[in-house]
Amino acid sequence: MDESLINGLFVFVLAAFLGFQVISRVSVLLHTPLMSLTNAIAAISLVGSLILAGSAQAPFATVLGTIAVACAFANVVAGFLITDRMLKMFKKKEPVKP
Repeated sequence: MDESLINGLFVFVLAAFLGFQVISRVSVLLHTPLMSLTNAIAAISLVGSLILAGSAQAPFATVLGTIAVACAFANVVAGFLITDRMLKMFKKKEPVKP
């Protein structure tokens, strides 16, 4: 295998492990700010996947880039919908006037 592929896989596995460890230890009170931060990170990955999908390299890279765009877009949209829903839970409800 190519050395850059091995290095890329190593970084991916290390990032996945560290990300899981960091997120699993977050307090419930910090979940909404953390969700906003992960939405920003997902948006960065969306830009990277757009660059990969738009580059005229191998057809396999274009297909993987297109799949990555779809997954990252779904992640960003769902993350913002969930964050918005969570923030609505903390708003004061006005009493109903008779």
